[in-house]
Amino acid sequence: MPTMNAQRVIADLRELAALTSTPDGAQRLAWGPVWRDARAWFAAKVAELGLEVKTDSAGNNFVTLAGASPKTVIVGSHLDSVPNGGWLDGCLGVVAGLEALRMHAGTTPPVTLTLVDWADEEGARFGRSLLGSSAAAGSLKIDEVRELKDRQGTRLVDALAENGVALDRMLDAHGELKRIDARAYLELHIEQGPVLESLQKATGVVLGTFGVERNMIRFTGQAAHSGSTPIPMRKDAFLAAAQMALECREIGLKHSTPGAGVVCTVGVVNVEPKIVTAVPGTCEISLDQRALHADVLAAMLRDAKAASERAARDNNVKVEWRELWRINPRPFDPALLRLCADAVREETGDAPHLPSGPLHDAAEMVPHMPAVMMFAYSSNGLSHCKEEDTPGPHLETTIRAYLRLVDKTIEYVAVT
Repeated sequence: MPTMNAQRVIADLRELAALTSTPDGAQRLAWGPVWRDARAWFAAKVAELGLEVKTDSAGNNFVTLAGASPKTVIVGSHLDSVPNGGWLDGCLGVVAGLEALRMHAGTTPPVTLTLVDWADEEGARFGRSLLGSSAAAGSLKIDEVRELKDRQGTRLVDALAENGVALDRMLDAHGELKRIDARAYLELHIEQGPVLESLQKATGVVLGTFGVERNMIRFTGQAAHSGSTPIPMRKDAFLAAAQMALECREIGLKHSTPGAGVVCTVGVVNVEPKIVTAVPGTCEISLDQRALHADVLAAMLRDAKAASERAARDNNVKVEWRELWRINPRPFDPALLRLCADAVREETGDAPHLPSGPLHDAAEMVPHMPAVMMFAYSSNGLSHCKEEDTPGPHLETTIRAYLRLVDKTIEYVAVT
């Protein structure tokens, strides 16, 4: 195996953090000046290897080390962060991928190795996650993002143009990706959750990314005076929503299975007329349901709709559903899962498997090529905040395991 240097990866991550963070955390917001600084830093590191960065029509950056075969192993993640984000989220996978290039630079590997930094994975500024990778995957619907604006009123189309990206040409990135003879996609990421910490394990094998059903549920009753309307005669929309929210928790518990738990979250509650002395006439809540298996996700959605109907009947109100967004579960490739588990075991002696609740760019690659992810331990389960961290020994172990996975995959692709 070519020489790897996990400590150099950590040093690079610290250097990037110093360049692109404030005391409040990382500030690499996509399409902004600090993000461009991060990409310039990345390009300089790539130039040291005698390689160059090429940008596709969606703003994704690719670095290619040609191999003896055009068959390609793609490694990567994203450099952008949320405001006041962590020092590892996203950039861990890019900088570890840079080390994979270093390991093979100056040689001709048996297959081609490509590193990608996806543009705007977080969606923190304009609200559309996986923007660059979804364009490359061909799943981005241009008209759905055309009118997006950030909190300052800047239009997405203008922010893209400032970075050399034309919104109406972004889907050209799909054809550009298809021209790569991609045989595997490997992504390293911090877990962003407490599972590995609870297991006291440094590194995990990711089974796949959850499918998501995201809806708004509106209960409509009748606003009335709170002092003169007896409780049995009320049409209280909030009570229906509250009953529904409690049932959603039970739905999540009902469908959870060991190693592949599911989640249900009510994160938005809008009540009208918002008067202390008025019975709520309308209440709208959000429902975010996630599961690793499509049949489980479908059953959860059926249960939630039945629960909403019960809540409406019990409280003498009406209910309506409005879909916000959905994505199918994206299980990872069985062969790559085996390679990933082998790499983790060789470094740690064990290879816990867990699903990913958060979405990642890897989810967009699943329909187009074999893919897998590896997770690093997340201290206190925290991410998207300045406290995000992985203990040094765990981080070094995980980086070594990931670089082992890269080399195992190169060998596997070379002979298949």
